[in-house]
Amino acid sequence: MDKAADELLKLDNQLCFQLYSASRLLTKLYQPLLKPLDLTYPQYLVMLVLWEVPIGHRFTVTQLGERLKLDSGTLTPLLKRLEAKRLIQRQRSHDDERQVLVRLSALGESLKQQAKRVPEKLLCEAGVKSEDVVVMREMLKQLFAAFPDQS
Repeated sequence: MDKAADELLKLDNQLCFQLYSASRLLTKLYQPLLKPLDLTYPQYLVMLVLWEVPIGHRFTVTQLGERLKLDSGTLTPLLKRLEAKRLIQRQRSHDDERQVLVRLSALGESLKQQAKRVPEKLLCEAGVKSEDVVVMREMLKQLFAAFPDQS
């Protein structure tokens, strides 16, 4: 029994460590692909959410935070930098001034065309087959679904 418990305590046997390491690796692989877009990885994630909806659609900062699993303290500085790059527009809601609404600018929308090549380049760079990515993504979705209140 002790031997089995010892095996479980090995770093390489920790799911959390493998996920953490994979996340760091992927973020590093994204850097050179996002450089021509002048985006950091977290900024890219924000843009991905905004590119999913028709231009003109507005999100509240809270909605973006829920979608990205980020709190407003992390998201707000990110949004300010994207606004400084003129990729998004932020404005206070007329109905509730506590809410800030975010939408893509025309420049942000035009960046989508360049970004379309990023996922394919990443797969090529990582040497991973697209069908393997689908399997991994589905497994991770199952993991998150097992803990719905934690995400």
